[in-house]
Amino acid sequence: MAECGASGSGSSGDSLDKSITLPPDEIFRNLENAKRFAIDIGGSLTKLAYYSTVQHKVAKVRSFDHSGKDTERDHEPPYEISVQEEITARLHFIKFENTYIEACLDFIKDHLVNTETKVIQATGGGAYKFKDLIEEKLRLNPWCSGWHFLFRNIPHEAFVYQKDSDPEFRFQTNHPHIFPYLLVNIGSGVSIVKVETEDRFEWVGGSSIGGGTFWGLGALLTKTKKFDELLHLASRGQHSNVDMLVRDVYGGAHQTLGLSGNLIASSFGKSATADQEFSKEDMAKSLLHMISNDIGQLACLHARLHSLDRVYFGGFFIRGHPVTMRTITYSINFFSKGEVQALFLRHEGYLGAIGAFLKGAEQDNPNQYSWGENYAGSSGLMSTSPELGPAQRARSGTFDLLEMDRLERPLVNLPLLLDPPSYVPDTVDLTDDALARKYWLTCFEEALDGVVKRAVASQPDSVDAAERAEKFRQKYWNKLQTLRQQPFAYGTLTVRSLLDTREHCLNEFNFPDPYSKVKQRENGVALRCFPGVVRSLDTLGWEERQLALVKGLLAGNVFDWGAKAVSEPWLVDSYSEWLQRLKGPPHKCALIFADNSGIDIILGVFPFVRELLLRGTEVILACNSGPALNDVTHGESLIVAERIAGMDPVVHSALREERLLLVQTGSSSPCLDLSRLDKGLAALVRERGADLVVIEGMGRAVHTNYHAALCCESLKLAVIKNAWLAERLGGRLFSVIFKYEVPAE
Repeated sequence: MAECGASGSGSSGDSLDKSITLPPDEIFRNLENAKRFAIDIGGSLTKLAYYSTVQHKVAKVRSFDHSGKDTERDHEPPYEISVQEEITARLHFIKFENTYIEACLDFIKDHLVNTETKVIQATGGGAYKFKDLIEEKLRLNPWCSGWHFLFRNIPHEAFVYQKDSDPEFRFQTNHPHIFPYLLVNIGSGVSIVKVETEDRFEWVGGSSIGGGTFWGLGALLTKTKKFDELLHLASRGQHSNVDMLVRDVYGGAHQTLGLSGNLIASSFGKSATADQEFSKEDMAKSLLHMISNDIGQLACLHARLHSLDRVYFGGFFIRGHPVTMRTITYSINFFSKGEVQALFLRHEGYLGAIGAFLKGAEQDNPNQYSWGENYAGSSGLMSTSPELGPAQRARSGTFDLLEMDRLERPLVNLPLLLDPPSYVPDTVDLTDDALARKYWLTCFEEALDGVVKRAVASQPDSVDAAERAEKFRQKYWNKLQTLRQQPFAYGTLTVRSLLDTREHCLNEFNFPDPYSKVKQRENGVALRCFPGVVRSLDTLGWEERQLALVKGLLAGNVFDWGAKAVSEPWLVDSYSEWLQRLKGPPHKCALIFADNSGIDIILGVFPFVRELLLRGTEVILACNSGPALNDVTHGESLIVAERIAGMDPVVHSALREERLLLVQTGSSSPCLDLSRLDKGLAALVRERGADLVVIEGMGRAVHTNYHAALCCESLKLAVIKNAWLAERLGGRLFSVIFKYEVPAE
C-alpha cells in the first residue's frame, strides 16, 4: 500500500513518482508483460484491472538413466533437480483516487511494451466522463460488464461485521449454494441487483442517495474535501448532539411501539431548534448514520420483497469503515427483525473493474481456470479503527492492490465432504483466538532467520541469492507486522494462511523450492532403506504388522527414526477400532494425502499403500502440485514410485494395472483445503468409488481437517511436533493423533 501526496499531471512517470511514496513499478507491476486492461471509474475512485504474464522460476525433477548402474552401491541421488523458467498468468487490480488518473494513465502508457494486445474495457459512471482522456492516453476503447469472480476464487471474501465482537470481522466460507441473494453497490448512488445464478441477475432498484451524497453534503457541512477525512471525522463524532432521538420526543422509550429511546427519530432534528454551533465531527457522524440507515432500510425492503435472506454490500462508500458497516448491519437487523443478514466484501471496490475485465478478456477464458490470491502482492483489508488517523489507516490518497495468480487446473470440492457448505478447513481461527495468534506470529517471526538461511543455501551458485533472501525477509516480516495489527487483513488468519503467505513471498523472490536438495538427499537415503523395511514387515504376524505400519506412517520408520515419537502416549487413539475394521472386507479404494518427502513417503506411506494393495484395495496417492517446505511433490512422487516399483513386485504390478494411481492435489501448501482440490482428482475419486480417506501429517490432519466431516471412513494421523500446540490439545510434545472416523448412518 502506498500513501499519496499532491498529484501532478506532467507526462511520463515523473508526476506519479512525486505523488506516491512507493515506486510506481511496485504498484503497476509487470506492465511490460501486460496484455489486457479494464477500468471502472466511479465518482471518486478509479479501479484498474489488467492481465499479465509472469515469468518465475520453478524447481523440476527428472529421473536419471540408471541403466547398467548399481545405484545402491554408488549412492547416487535418485533424480536430478533443475530450475526452469515458467510463464503463468496474473491478474492485477489497483484502486486509487480519480485525482491521480491522468498521472497513472501516463505511467501506464510509457511503460507498456506489448502494444499489439492492448484492449481496455470501461465501466462505472466516470467511464463516460473520462472516455476522451482514456482514448487519448492509451488509444483504447472503453466497454463494460460483470460479477462472481471473487466468490469462486477467494474463500474468505465475504464477512459480517459485529461491532462488539473481537475481532469485528467474521468471515464466511464461500460455497456453491450462495444463490439467490441481493447485491447492493454503493458508489456515488446506490444500485440494487437480485442475483439468482452466475448468469441470471437483474437490476431491481436503487437510489440517488449514496456515497456521493455523503461526500457532497459532508463537504458543504464541514468544508472537508477528502472522503476519508470525512469518515475520520465521523468516527470521532457523537450523532446524538445533532440528531433528535426517540427519547428527545417521548422522554424515553416508546413502549407502545417498542421503540428504544436511543433510536434516531429525526436526522439533524436538533439543528432546527438549537441555538448553537455543531462540531464537524458530530455533523459528519449524523450524516453517515442518515445515509447508512437509509441504504440499509432500502436494501432490507428489497430483500423482503424478493424473499432473500442475504444482502452483500459493495462500493467505495463502504471501504471497510466500521461506523458505516455497523449502521448498515443494525439497519438490516432492525427492519428485518434479524431475518436478513448483511455481508460485506474484502474487495468491494473491485467488482465493476473485475466484471469489465472478464467481459473484455473472454478470448483468454479467465473463468475456465481457478485463481488464487497472491498474498505477496496484495495489500489486504486495512484497519479503520477510529483511533488511527487517515495517514495510519492508509485509505485517503492510497493505492490498494490485489493480485491473483492463475492455477494450472480448476479447483473443486472433494466429493467425499459430508456437507461442503459447512466445511471449514482450519482447526484454529487465529483472528478469533488472541492467545494463539500471538504465539504463532511470534513463532513465524523467530523461524524467519532459519528460512532465510535455507533459501540462500538452496542456491549456492547464485550471486544474488543473499540479496533476494534479505528482500524476502523484509517483505514477510512486514506482512507479519501487518497481521499483528490487522489479523483480518487477508480473511480469517490461520496457521495455513501464515504458511501460504511465506511460500508466496519466497516465490516472489525466486526461491521456488528451498528444500529441494534436502528432499533429494533424504529420498535417496530412504529408498536405499526401503527393501530392508519391507522384508522386516513381512516377517511380522498380521496384527503386529498392522501396528508397525501405523507406527511407520506416524514416525516415518518402525525402527530408530521416530521411535521416541510413537512411544509417547497417544492423545487420540482409535487404533483398536481401526484394527477391528481391517478384519472385515477390504475397502474399495483409499485416497491418501501424503505429507513429507524422504522417510515419511518412502518408509511410512508406501509400506502402508502396499498393505492396502495386498488386501485388494485400490489406492489414489495425492501429493502437492507444487513445493512447500519439505513436502513431497507430485513430480517427486512419480520418481519415487518408479524406483520403488523396481524393487517391489506388489507396487510394480499395481502401477502397471492402474490399481495404484499417483495424482496431484492442485495445492502448493503445507496444509490441505478439501474445498479446493484438483478437478481431475475429484473426478478420479468419483470414478473409483473411494470409501477411505487417509490424511497424514500435522499440517494436513491437525492444523487443517482435524474436524473435517466426510461421508466415508477416514484416518487422520499425526505426531504433534510443537509443544505449545500439544499442550493446547491436552497432550505433550510428540503426542500421537490416530483418529479413525466412521460417518454416522
